Amino acid sequence: MNIVPGNTVFGNTVSGNTVSGVDRERAVELVQQAYAEGRLDPAELERRLELALTATSSRDLEPIVADLPDQAVRLASTGGGVTRTGDWEVPRRLCVDSKYGKVRLDLSRAHIPYPRIEIELRLAYGSATIILPVGATANTDGVRSEWGRVTCKVPGRPHPGHPHVQVTGDLPYGRLVIRPARR
Repeated sequence: MNIVPGNTVFGNTVSGNTVSGVDRERAVELVQQAYAEGRLDPAELERRLELALTATSSRDLEPIVADLPDQAVRLASTGGGVTRTGDWEVPRRLCVDSKYGKVRLDLSRAHIPYPRIEIELRLAYGSATIILPVGATANTDGVRSEWGRVTCKVPGRPHPGHPHVQVTGDLPYGRLVIRPARR
């Protein structure tokens, strides 16, 4: 299993090279985070936000955030499983690649320092279970599945004061279940 920090890669396009809402939100969030960390001055913040909000293609977004750090963590496994449970730190962006294995991400007792996190799944034949803390929400609109199945048993709209998980990715034959923690 490999853990590799990554940079932002825009590619959740709806059709062709059109900017998706997820990609636009990610760019805006990175720019705002860089400003909050003191990496950008107010004028640069305004310039980059305007460019992000008016971009017409995913290629337009890349130079806006190319020099900004994106704290994505990449977990990969070919045949084995990927499991995170207990008290662990959830990154703002988590990318999981698993060709045949089973993925289990239990966020119910994890430390989640961000109000919104992104989980990108690439599961060729495997399955994934994401367990959320009570009150957390998840949106799976960015998940593409051909013969697989996506089941989300938590609300899709964010609730103030609770984590919101945006799940994207490809599950050609894979299966995804998102459920709340058992009380």
